[in-house]
Amino acid sequence: MIRPDLLLHPTPKGLYCPPGDFYIDPVRGAVDRAVVTHGHADHARAGHGAVLATPETLAIMDARYGEEFTISRQPVEYGETVEINGVTVWMSPAGHVLGSAQVVVEWKGLRMVCTGDYKRRRDPTCRQFEPVPDTHVFISEATFGLPVFKHPDTDGEIRKLLDSVAMFPERTHLVGVYALGKAQRVIKLLREAGYNETLYIHGALEKLCKLYEDHGIALGPLETATLETSERGAQERFRGKIVLGPPSSFHDKWGRRFPDPLPCFASGWMSVRQRAKQSGVELPLIISDHADWDELTDTVREVDPEELWITHGREDALVRWAELEGRKARPLRLVGYEDESID
Repeated sequence: MIRPDLLLHPTPKGLYCPPGDFYIDPVRGAVDRAVVTHGHADHARAGHGAVLATPETLAIMDARYGEEFTISRQPVEYGETVEINGVTVWMSPAGHVLGSAQVVVEWKGLRMVCTGDYKRRRDPTCRQFEPVPDTHVFISEATFGLPVFKHPDTDGEIRKLLDSVAMFPERTHLVGVYALGKAQRVIKLLREAGYNETLYIHGALEKLCKLYEDHGIALGPLETATLETSERGAQERFRGKIVLGPPSSFHDKWGRRFPDPLPCFASGWMSVRQRAKQSGVELPLIISDHADWDELTDTVREVDPEELWITHGREDALVRWAELEGRKARPLRLVGYEDESID
């Protein structure tokens, strides 16, 4: 079998496939051909000559960057194969956000799988992660690649929020969520938990919430959390309500206008108490769109690749774990991917 680095190898612009002449989630500058795993801005950037991705990811890029984000776009459904200069490429669900995919690259009998960002928890707003069988090289993210990261039950975290709303009906619960994926997931989980009241959202969430609804993800009654005036009467209608928005918005003038705000933040990083404290978060909600340590290691065991490559995250701990298991592993040291701001 050929050496894996002849098919894919790290470069300053990202993971590159020489025989196919394309990059997976290129991070520096525009490239001629890009295969994109999902729509988060650190993986999906505008300006490439051609972009191959799932239809949902292309729709997200269109919504965020405008329809001219690339010269040429090619939608690929999960499981659909395409040939790029003799290299076979197909997508398998990653479970991260709407349209997120693992990129499967095959050439001369070698199968390599790049996960992009992924999670194993159930998410009612996107397709569940599907392990790819017969994988020779598994290229895994490691955002939460330390044994200390073990995320609690997601439904329990949603219950914490609803219990707080019931306990403090005089306060406005401001829930910090990333605009793509986390916002829609939290909204849908609240609906599943029986919360049917209007949810108020920052204007920055509006376009992507509509996109999710256009793709069949019903989010229930939503209204933009607009304060037309600073008069007390206008503010009072938000008392006892849940308002969702980007975490940064709650520290500016917009966020300070809500009555007796109770700051919350839905993120896997909320398991680190010091981070919650530094961010002024009163109710941390440990809800992550990435796999935790147990899910990372369990996935590697399930896929059982001949080699494990690790990227964008806590690489060294996962490499050491693999070595102790008798697995061949290496860190890729790719730069340009964020973790805290989008989880």
